[in-house]
Amino acid sequence: MSEVIYYSKEGLEKLKEELHFLKTEGRNQIAKAIAEARDKGDLSENAEYDAAKEAQGHHEAKISKLQEALANARLIDESKLDTSKVLALSIVKIKNVKNGATMQYQLVSETEADLKAGKISVKSPIAKGLLGKSVGDTVEIAVPAGKIEFEVLEISR
Repeated sequence: MSEVIYYSKEGLEKLKEELHFLKTEGRNQIAKAIAEARDKGDLSENAEYDAAKEAQGHHEAKISKLQEALANARLIDESKLDTSKVLALSIVKIKNVKNGATMQYQLVSETEADLKAGKISVKSPIAKGLLGKSVGDTVEIAVPAGKIEFEVLEISR
């Protein structure tokens, strides 16, 4: 049995859209590539055909992986999130105690993580250290650069 992954409404929609694209347009593109390669003659010495068939295998594996993720996906009702402590989908404002720098992150599933958008995976070291903490709590988190002490300034959804 696979692990249950919690998604925001936006993240779940993206997952469904990607799966739909791969099953429709993606499969059509692969089929065209295979047909074009097949039309070029002898299949036993046709590297283009082999590459297209290999791409098809990767494509179908990706579809299968997304279907499994979708089957194990659970939608979190963001309106019912408890903002008294850090949970999945919480937006957390933290301060580096040593240098005073503040950061804001939303804790999301691994597939939704996007550091540029301020979304970090709940499985990342920082998120793991913050889960369950409340405003005012300080926590020491081991990151690749060493241990950093953070203070939780604000929790929202």
